[in-house]
Amino acid sequence: MTDFVSPAIQAMNLIREIGDKVSQSNEPISQLTPRNRLEEQLIDELVNSGIIKVPHDIDAFEDTILLGVNLTLAGWEQYEAEKRGKFEGNYGFIAMKFNDPELDPFVKNVVKPVVKDGIGYDLVDMRDVAQAGIIDDIMRIQIRDSAFVIVDLTHDNHGAYWEAGYAEGLGKRVIYICERTKFERDGSHFDTNHCTTVPWSSDDPAGFSKELIATLRRSLDLLPTGT
Repeated sequence: MTDFVSPAIQAMNLIREIGDKVSQSNEPISQLTPRNRLEEQLIDELVNSGIIKVPHDIDAFEDTILLGVNLTLAGWEQYEAEKRGKFEGNYGFIAMKFNDPELDPFVKNVVKPVVKDGIGYDLVDMRDVAQAGIIDDIMRIQIRDSAFVIVDLTHDNHGAYWEAGYAEGLGKRVIYICERTKFERDGSHFDTNHCTTVPWSSDDPAGFSKELIATLRRSLDLLPTGT
Protein backbone atom coordinates (compact mmCIF):
# COMPACT_ATOMS: atom_id res chain seq x y z
CA MET A 1 0.00 0.00 0.00
CA THR A 2 1.22 3.49 -0.81
CA ASP A 3 2.01 5.92 2.00
CA PHE A 4 0.35 8.74 0.07
CA VAL A 5 -2.46 10.42 1.98
CA SER A 6 -4.95 12.22 -0.23
CA PRO A 7 -5.39 15.99 0.14
CA ALA A 8 -9.01 15.41 1.23
CA ILE A 9 -7.89 13.26 4.15
CA GLN A 10 -5.10 15.70 5.02
CA ALA A 11 -7.64 18.52 5.06
CA MET A 12 -9.91 16.49 7.33
CA ASN A 13 -6.92 15.79 9.59
CA LEU A 14 -6.34 19.54 9.89
CA ILE A 15 -9.98 20.15 10.77
CA ARG A 16 -9.80 17.37 13.37
CA GLU A 17 -6.54 18.71 14.84
CA ILE A 18 -7.91 22.25 15.19
CA GLY A 19 -11.24 21.04 16.56
CA ASP A 20 -9.57 18.77 19.14
CA LYS A 21 -7.25 21.50 20.39
CA VAL A 22 -9.94 24.16 20.60
CA SER A 23 -12.32 21.73 22.32
CA GLN A 24 -9.69 20.98 24.97
CA SER A 25 -8.78 24.61 25.71
CA ASN A 26 -12.03 26.41 24.81
CA GLU A 27 -9.78 28.99 23.15
CA PRO A 28 -8.62 29.56 19.57
CA ILE A 29 -5.24 28.00 18.80
CA SER A 30 -2.58 30.55 19.72
CA GLN A 31 -0.23 29.43 16.95
CA LEU A 32 -0.50 26.99 14.03
CA THR A 33 2.45 26.33 11.74
CA PRO A 34 1.90 24.32 8.54
CA ARG A 35 4.26 21.35 8.36
CA ASN A 36 4.75 21.44 4.60
CA ARG A 37 3.80 23.32 1.46
CA LEU A 38 0.73 21.16 0.76
CA GLU A 39 -0.59 21.72 4.29
CA GLU A 40 -0.04 25.47 3.84
CA GLN A 41 -2.07 25.38 0.62
CA LEU A 42 -4.81 23.32 2.26
CA ILE A 43 -5.09 25.77 5.14
CA ASP A 44 -5.34 28.61 2.64
CA GLU A 45 -8.17 26.81 0.83
CA LEU A 46 -9.95 25.94 4.08
CA VAL A 47 -9.83 29.59 5.14
CA ASN A 48 -11.06 30.82 1.78
CA SER A 49 -13.87 28.23 1.75
CA GLY A 50 -15.10 29.31 5.19
CA ILE A 51 -14.03 26.23 7.18
CA ILE A 52 -11.12 27.73 9.16
CA LYS A 53 -11.01 31.30 10.43
CA VAL A 54 -8.07 33.48 11.44
CA PRO A 55 -8.36 37.04 12.79
CA HIS A 56 -6.18 38.51 10.03
CA ASP A 57 -5.54 38.37 6.30
CA ILE A 58 -4.19 34.88 5.57
CA ASP A 59 -2.02 36.31 2.81
CA ALA A 60 -0.28 38.57 5.32
CA PHE A 61 0.85 36.08 7.98
CA GLU A 62 4.60 35.94 8.58
CA ASP A 63 6.76 32.84 8.18
CA THR A 64 3.65 30.70 7.54
CA ILE A 65 2.65 30.97 11.21
CA LEU A 66 -1.08 31.47 11.83
CA LEU A 67 -2.29 33.01 15.08
CA GLY A 68 -5.71 32.72 16.76
CA VAL A 69 -6.93 29.84 14.57
CA ASN A 70 -10.43 28.42 15.03
CA LEU A 71 -13.14 26.66 13.05
CA THR A 72 -16.13 28.44 11.60
CA LEU A 73 -19.64 27.09 12.18
CA ALA A 74 -19.34 25.17 8.91
CA GLY A 75 -15.98 23.84 10.10
CA TRP A 76 -17.47 22.67 13.40
CA GLU A 77 -20.25 20.90 11.49
CA GLN A 78 -17.62 19.01 9.48
CA TYR A 79 -15.68 18.24 12.66
CA GLU A 80 -18.75 16.80 14.37
CA ALA A 81 -19.73 14.84 11.27
CA GLU A 82 -16.26 13.30 11.12
CA LYS A 83 -16.51 12.33 14.78
CA ARG A 84 -19.73 10.46 13.97
CA GLY A 85 -18.05 8.58 11.12
CA LYS A 86 -19.70 10.56 8.33
CA PHE A 87 -16.40 11.37 6.62
CA GLU A 88 -15.23 8.72 4.15
CA GLY A 89 -11.62 8.29 3.12
CA ASN A 90 -10.36 6.68 -0.08
CA TYR A 91 -9.73 3.28 1.45
CA GLY A 92 -11.45 0.28 2.98
CA PHE A 93 -10.60 -1.47 6.23
CA ILE A 94 -10.48 -5.24 6.72
CA ALA A 95 -11.04 -6.88 10.12
CA MET A 96 -9.59 -10.39 10.36
CA LYS A 97 -7.61 -12.91 12.39
CA PHE A 98 -3.89 -12.44 11.78
CA ASN A 99 -1.19 -15.05 11.14
CA ASP A 100 -3.50 -17.68 9.69
CA PRO A 101 -1.58 -19.72 7.07
CA GLU A 102 -4.47 -19.72 4.61
CA LEU A 103 -6.23 -16.40 5.26
CA ASP A 104 -3.14 -14.16 5.37
CA PRO A 105 -1.88 -15.02 1.86
CA PHE A 106 -5.42 -15.00 0.49
CA VAL A 107 -5.99 -11.46 1.74
CA LYS A 108 -2.56 -10.31 0.56
CA ASN A 109 -2.62 -11.93 -2.87
CA VAL A 110 -6.33 -11.90 -3.71
CA VAL A 111 -8.53 -9.64 -1.60
CA LYS A 112 -6.39 -6.49 -1.44
CA PRO A 113 -5.33 -6.54 -5.13
CA VAL A 114 -8.84 -7.23 -6.43
CA VAL A 115 -10.32 -4.38 -4.36
CA LYS A 116 -7.65 -2.01 -5.69
CA ASP A 117 -8.07 -3.17 -9.30
CA GLY A 118 -11.85 -3.51 -9.14
CA ILE A 119 -12.94 -0.25 -7.50
CA GLY A 120 -9.72 1.74 -7.04
CA TYR A 121 -9.65 1.64 -3.23
CA ASP A 122 -6.77 0.56 -1.04
CA LEU A 123 -7.72 -2.04 1.56
CA VAL A 124 -5.84 -1.82 4.85
CA ASP A 125 -5.63 -3.84 8.03
CA MET A 126 -4.10 -2.83 11.34
CA ARG A 127 -0.65 -4.06 10.30
CA ASP A 128 -0.63 -1.50 7.46
CA VAL A 129 -1.25 1.45 9.76
CA ALA A 130 0.97 0.63 12.73
CA GLN A 131 1.96 3.81 14.57
CA ALA A 132 2.60 5.11 18.04
CA GLY A 133 -0.43 5.30 20.28
CA ILE A 134 -3.13 3.13 21.79
CA ILE A 135 -3.98 0.45 19.24
CA ASP A 136 -7.72 0.55 20.01
CA ASP A 137 -7.86 4.29 19.32
CA ILE A 138 -5.91 3.88 16.07
CA MET A 139 -8.28 1.10 15.00
CA ARG A 140 -11.34 3.25 15.73
CA ILE A 141 -9.92 6.09 13.63
CA GLN A 142 -9.16 3.75 10.73
CA ILE A 143 -12.69 2.34 10.77
CA ARG A 144 -14.29 5.76 11.32
CA ASP A 145 -12.55 7.31 8.31
CA SER A 146 -12.90 4.33 5.96
CA ALA A 147 -15.32 4.18 3.04
CA PHE A 148 -16.29 0.58 3.87
CA VAL A 149 -15.28 -2.33 6.09
CA ILE A 150 -14.74 -5.96 5.12
CA VAL A 151 -14.99 -8.43 8.00
CA ASP A 152 -13.73 -12.01 7.79
CA LEU A 153 -15.80 -14.38 9.97
CA THR A 154 -13.87 -17.56 9.27
CA HIS A 155 -12.45 -17.93 12.77
CA ASP A 156 -15.35 -16.46 14.78
CA ASN A 157 -12.78 -13.91 15.89
CA HIS A 158 -14.22 -11.78 18.71
CA GLY A 159 -12.17 -8.77 17.64
CA ALA A 160 -13.47 -8.94 14.08
CA TYR A 161 -17.06 -9.15 15.33
CA TRP A 162 -16.44 -6.14 17.61
CA GLU A 163 -14.97 -4.14 14.74
CA ALA A 164 -17.97 -5.08 12.60
CA GLY A 165 -20.35 -3.83 15.27
CA TYR A 166 -18.41 -0.59 15.66
CA ALA A 167 -18.51 -0.01 11.91
CA GLU A 168 -22.22 -0.87 11.70
CA GLY A 169 -22.90 1.57 14.54
CA LEU A 170 -21.18 4.34 12.59
CA GLY A 171 -23.29 3.58 9.55
CA LYS A 172 -20.39 2.24 7.49
CA ARG A 173 -21.00 -0.23 4.68
CA VAL A 174 -19.93 -3.59 6.08
CA ILE A 175 -19.31 -6.60 3.83
CA TYR A 176 -18.77 -9.98 5.44
CA ILE A 177 -16.58 -12.74 4.02
CA CYS A 178 -15.98 -16.27 5.28
CA GLU A 179 -14.09 -19.36 4.15
CA ARG A 180 -16.62 -21.36 2.11
CA THR A 181 -16.39 -24.74 3.86
CA LYS A 182 -16.70 -23.17 7.31
CA PHE A 183 -19.59 -20.96 6.18
CA GLU A 184 -21.52 -23.82 4.59
CA ARG A 185 -20.95 -26.05 7.64
CA ASP A 186 -21.44 -23.63 10.54
CA GLY A 187 -22.71 -20.35 9.15
CA SER A 188 -21.95 -17.29 11.26
CA HIS A 189 -23.20 -15.78 14.52
CA PHE A 190 -26.96 -15.14 14.51
CA ASP A 191 -26.37 -11.37 14.57
CA THR A 192 -24.72 -11.59 11.13
CA ASN A 193 -26.24 -14.68 9.54
CA HIS A 194 -28.84 -12.50 7.78
CA CYS A 195 -26.18 -10.14 6.39
CA THR A 196 -24.58 -10.33 2.96
CA THR A 197 -21.63 -12.71 3.19
CA VAL A 198 -19.27 -13.55 0.33
CA PRO A 199 -17.79 -17.03 0.79
CA TRP A 200 -14.16 -17.47 -0.26
CA SER A 201 -12.03 -20.43 -1.19
CA SER A 202 -8.33 -20.61 -2.02
CA ASP A 203 -9.35 -22.99 -4.83
CA ASP A 204 -11.59 -20.40 -6.52
CA PRO A 205 -10.11 -16.90 -6.15
CA ALA A 206 -11.67 -15.76 -9.44
CA GLY A 207 -15.22 -16.62 -8.40
CA PHE A 208 -14.78 -14.91 -5.03
CA SER A 209 -13.22 -11.84 -6.62
CA LYS A 210 -16.10 -11.42 -9.05
CA GLU A 211 -18.72 -11.68 -6.30
CA LEU A 212 -16.83 -9.42 -3.90
CA ILE A 213 -16.43 -6.61 -6.43
CA ALA A 214 -20.09 -6.88 -7.44
CA THR A 215 -21.08 -6.64 -3.77
CA LEU A 216 -18.79 -3.65 -3.17
CA ARG A 217 -20.12 -1.86 -6.25
CA ARG A 218 -23.70 -2.29 -5.06
CA SER A 219 -22.81 -1.20 -1.51
CA LEU A 220 -20.91 1.89 -2.64
CA ASP A 221 -23.31 2.85 -5.43
CA LEU A 222 -20.61 2.35 -8.04
CA LEU A 223 -22.85 0.57 -10.54
CA PRO A 224 -23.04 2.04 -14.06
CA THR A 225 -25.98 4.38 -14.71
CA GLY A 226 -29.08 2.40 -15.55
CA THR A 227 -27.90 -0.80 -13.83
